[in-house]
Amino acid sequence: MISKIHLLALTVLFFVLFGAISACQSESPGYQKDTYTYKTVNGCEIQADVYRFPGNEIRPTILWIHPGGLITGNRDWISSEQVQFYLDAGYTVVSIDHRLAPENKLDVIVEDIEDAYVWLRSEGPELFNIDADRIAIVGHSAGGYLTLVAGFRLDPQPKALVSFYGYGDISGTWVTQPDSFYNDREIITKEQANQALGESENACIPKGSDLDGRFDFYIYTRQRGLWAYEISGYDPELNPEWFAAYEPLQNISSEYPPTILLQGESDTDVPFEQSVLMAEAFKNHSVEYEWITNPQWGHVFDHEGLGNPAVGDAFEEVVAFLDSQIK
Repeated sequence: MISKIHLLALTVLFFVLFGAISACQSESPGYQKDTYTYKTVNGCEIQADVYRFPGNEIRPTILWIHPGGLITGNRDWISSEQVQFYLDAGYTVVSIDHRLAPENKLDVIVEDIEDAYVWLRSEGPELFNIDADRIAIVGHSAGGYLTLVAGFRLDPQPKALVSFYGYGDISGTWVTQPDSFYNDREIITKEQANQALGESENACIPKGSDLDGRFDFYIYTRQRGLWAYEISGYDPELNPEWFAAYEPLQNISSEYPPTILLQGESDTDVPFEQSVLMAEAFKNHSVEYEWITNPQWGHVFDHEGLGNPAVGDAFEEVVAFLDSQIK
């Protein structure tokens, strides 16, 4: 019998393969994909894939941030179906890499997001005909968290944020205590976890098969309640002030950008309470927001595809929300 943890791993693998399919479809009829280096650090080129229709029409842009617990994942993890959906809705899509933990810590990961945004605004209009003043951030899971961070770190602010099963708290007990869901499987040792990282001592983004095992390191951190420490280098109990600067829940104000949250009540990776807390914070600070949920949805629910009626309807609502803020 397949355990729940193995089902989640298979789901993540499906998401990876789904993204890989999009990479193979860079010459798909109707749109083109171009790769740019948005910054170089210690000889490491950190890149972005730009999906757009040919022509000179100036379009608003979605800056897309991949999932992976800040430990794995890359820009290829966006599905071709979602790319096509956003393009057909009138947007250019820019999917970015960022450096990964634990080799790189959260401060430089957020720095990458900030630099990608600066590059997009300064270079995007000339390189691929975008409107620098009409940018939305869309992210999934850890990318959803980084999307919420973008709401109080980026200047000028994005026009809108879309957080798929993201989180506003990175120092709470949900990540600082052993997780029962992840402990319902074979325990990963520290040695196995370190081996899973592979040859990734430098700042470069692991590619392809080098990403495959990194999910084991993520599971290791969740099994022992070490995730917050491994992605930051700080102990949340000893250094709460450090985490405060990176937690959306502690940085919501009335100036926060309009946001739409999407998360299922059956999420076994990110507690549903994270969306509840974010929605309460938005309400308390009079932030414009929408919240889409479903009792049946688990983590990465969108891997079911837009042909699933509930998922398809959710994406229609996302685009309607973006249109209301950007177009």
